This record gives sequence, C-alpha cells and structure tokens, in this order.
Amino acid sequence: MKGLLAIGCLGAAMSFAGNASASDTIQAQEVKEGKRLNVAVDKKDFGDWRFRMGGYGEILYQHFNYGPNSFYEKGSEEDNRSQISIPRFVIGMDFKFSPTWILGSEIEFEYGGTGSGIEYEYDEAGEYEMEVEKGGEVAIEQFHITKVFNKALQLRMGHMIVPVGLTNAHHEPIFFFGSRRAEGESTMLPCTWHETGIALLGEISKFNYNVLCVNGLDPNFFSRANFIQRGKQSMFETQTMTNPALAYRFEFKGDKSPRFGISGYYGPKTTGNSSKPKKMEAIKAPVVLFSADAQYVGHRLTARTNMVWGKVGDSEELSKLNLTMPKTGRISLFPRDQVAQSAMDWYTEVGYDFGNLITEKLSLIPYIRYEYYNTMQSVEGTVAVDPRYKKDILTVGINYFPLRNLVVKADFAHRWVDRGNYHSENTFSLGVAYLAWMVKAKKN
Repeated sequence: MKGLLAIGCLGAAMSFAGNASASDTIQAQEVKEGKRLNVAVDKKDFGDWRFRMGGYGEILYQHFNYGPNSFYEKGSEEDNRSQISIPRFVIGMDFKFSPTWILGSEIEFEYGGTGSGIEYEYDEAGEYEMEVEKGGEVAIEQFHITKVFNKALQLRMGHMIVPVGLTNAHHEPIFFFGSRRAEGESTMLPCTWHETGIALLGEISKFNYNVLCVNGLDPNFFSRANFIQRGKQSMFETQTMTNPALAYRFEFKGDKSPRFGISGYYGPKTTGNSSKPKKMEAIKAPVVLFSADAQYVGHRLTARTNMVWGKVGDSEELSKLNLTMPKTGRISLFPRDQVAQSAMDWYTEVGYDFGNLITEKLSLIPYIRYEYYNTMQSVEGTVAVDPRYKKDILTVGINYFPLRNLVVKADFAHRWVDRGNYHSENTFSLGVAYLAWMVKAKKN
C-alpha cells in the first residue's frame, strides 16, 4: 500500500478543485431563482466577518505531594513541590477570500516558547538517563485553506487538527472542566494533535463529519509511558508522508444537547515514516485508534464521557528495534523504549451550575471526574509489563465563569497507581483560561 493513500488524497484534491466553478455556478443559479437548498452557503453560515483574530490561553499553578520519579520500589516518594507555567497561548487568524474560500491559521506557544532545557527521564529502556529537549515550543497548529461547496461538502487542504478523541475535537480550555486536559487521553495521544494533509468535512442537518488523509506517525518515538503520543513527527523541518494515515470523526448533536461522537485513526504502516527507515524495513507497525464520546448540557447539568482504545501491530519487533536506536553518550534523541500492543483510557465527568440559583449572571460549576488509563493495557511476546502505567484518578473541583469565555478553575486530584499497589499521588491545581475572538470586522 506504499504511496496508495497519498495518491488517493491527491486525486481527490484535483477532482474537487476542477469542479469548483461548476458548483459556484449552480449555487448562484439557485439563489437567483429563490430555490436555495438547505445545504447552500449563506454568508453568515461561517460568521459575518472578513478577517478575525483571536485565540485561547491558560495559566496553571500546581502543587504536588510526590516526587517526579515514580520508579522507586514503591513508586513516587513523598515530596512537597509546586510549579507554575503557561501551558499554551494560541493566536488564531482567519481570512475569507470570498464566502466560499477561507484561510484558517493558529500559532501555538507552549510553556513560554522555545529555548534550551534539560529533562531527566527516569525510565528509558530500563535505565536512568538524561535527555536534552527544547524548553517550550512554538508551532503552527493550524494553517489551511477551505473550499466551501455547500454546508454538506467542504474540502480542506493544509495543516489541521486531527479530531481523534474528545479533547482533540474540543480542545479549547472552556470546553473541559479540569485545570489540565484529561490526563489519560493527553498521555496516550498527541494533544492537541495537528498534521498536514487534506480533509473532506461538512454538516448535514444535525450530523457533522470530518475525514482526513494526513502524514503518519514515527514509530521510533512510541513508548511504554506515552504509547503513540510522541510519535507525532517533530524532529525535522519537514514531515515524512511515505506512509500516510486516515483519520475520521462523525458527530451527531441535537439543537442544544445531547452530542454523540465517534472518531478513529488508521495507519496501515508507520515504519516508512521512521527516522531510520532502512532499519525498520522488516516490519509495518500499523496503528489503529478508536474513540467514542457523549455529552449532555442542559438544566444546569453538564455530563461528559469518553473512551479511547489503541493498538500497535508488530509491537514486540518494534520494541526490539527501538531499543537499538542511537544515542551519544548519555544523551538520546529517541526514547529507546518498548511499546505496548494496546492502550486504553476512559473518563466520566459531571458538573452542576449552582451559580444561577444565587444570581442570574453567575456561573459556578462544581464537578467530579473519574478516569482510568493504562498505556500498557496489553503487551506482545517479550515486552515487559510495568503495572505503574495503570492509573485511576478521582478529581473534584470547581469552575467559575466571571465572563462567558473566561474561566477560573480549582481542583484536587487523587491518583491510584496500579490500584493502590504503589504510593498514591495527590495534586492541587489552580488555573485561569480564556477563549475569545479579539478582533471581528463585518464584511462590507
């Protein structure tokens, strides 16, 4: 199948580009005759603006009662430490060339941007090693052009969000309760996950769909602790698309609630995207992901649930090859780690807005969340299981919205490691986050 997905993607792009003028002509005729279909484009369907600038950001304080190294005999040792950070600051800029040609872009600054840093990795291939990493990140999270044929059919080309899982699909901080994104999902998967390729998307009545063909993952960065999360290509200036992948999200939503979604990812082969492709020729290491989620919002109640399951083929052989990846002295650019055959995550959270009971304009939402994840749910052959990657987390907290798009969060999380067989871990968090379009201009 080498190159097949990429050829199919290119063919689709050429086909839709060639039909653009015909679609516009038909649509214009429908408007002229007053017979507009319910999927036709109205200039207000995608906002009454020509250019807009906005984004979102988060400030986070955390206090931990445990140390950063969880690989002692009984897990993390007792500690008393705190940290403060800016997990992300995102600037978005969108421009409409016309009502049916739209440019979308986002630039993300993570943890203060770029710099130099040293991170101690306590578990790499069974060794205690030092790894050099950049101290933050500046990345193009989105940069794409969308051709709108009608509401039911749009073609998007460029760098875009891969909407696998609930957090990637709805990743802005006012759309989840915790001071941080759900731990299991953001541990297993890249978060926010963005790749380059093409997509077909649209809305038909209460049904939304998004089907993407994007560059694939690099299996040399898969690991026990993070499953495929670090496999998102970021080492070089360009991304390899020798083995592309397909992703999808289908979502049904009522007028207000509920909302149901399923999403997934299939990379039939990943080894062609490897940093050392010649080394990986004997295996394919396919990746399969599936996620299902649901949300209800109404009568002051908000409830969400999400499940993610993933599988890596040839995981035993891939693990053996990854352990032989190069390093210089004590410094490695690769995790040099084993990877599980499958990983699993699910969580449920419920919140109730008591603020309206006090005053109409007050939004005060206490919530509770239970989460389970295991990045080594199952293994293959000689890959060693480490039970410390199996975690249950109970989080209780409160969200205060002084404004609709501004939230102050506080929560306390208790983490059981391997169902209590290792030391438990407690975290107290405070966060402030916003989502807003700061510039909005109407089209003349």
